[in-house]
Amino acid sequence: MRRGPAYIFGDNINTDIISPPQYMELSVEEAAPWTMSGVDPDFATRAKPGTIIVAGRNFGSGSSRELAPLSLRHLKVGAIVAKFFARIFYRNAINLGLPVVECADADKIRQDDDLEIDFAAGRIRNHARGEEYFCSVLPPHILELIREGGLIAHLKHQLAAR
Repeated sequence: MRRGPAYIFGDNINTDIISPPQYMELSVEEAAPWTMSGVDPDFATRAKPGTIIVAGRNFGSGSSRELAPLSLRHLKVGAIVAKFFARIFYRNAINLGLPVVECADADKIRQDDDLEIDFAAGRIRNHARGEEYFCSVLPPHILELIREGGLIAHLKHQLAAR
């Protein structure tokens, strides 16, 4: 479960928008302040830890660079909800421990709505509007991977257990 304020973006938010290419040579820490700056120059300072990004169609299209989800994770984004994701971004986000779910009703959510996502049940509760939306379910093995901080942390945990 994750709970946080909604931060709204539209359709076709690609990896160049999420993580502008002119900052690719910087470390994640140095690049993160520029996250989403092409569409919202204040995003990195306004987004609070736990913020839930809500977007339209095709979130994360473009290149496969991990800096896009890494920058969002560095800013402590709690989750991303979108109508649908570019597949490679979707998997990169999960591999980095950033939960992502698809929701056909994402456009019903407004800026700063108080959201609570139940990943196992596939439900988003909008406390600000008294509404509930269905979203994709994250299976137990993916939830475990996210809980452990991503694929690398999960594999380290698995190896240590042997």
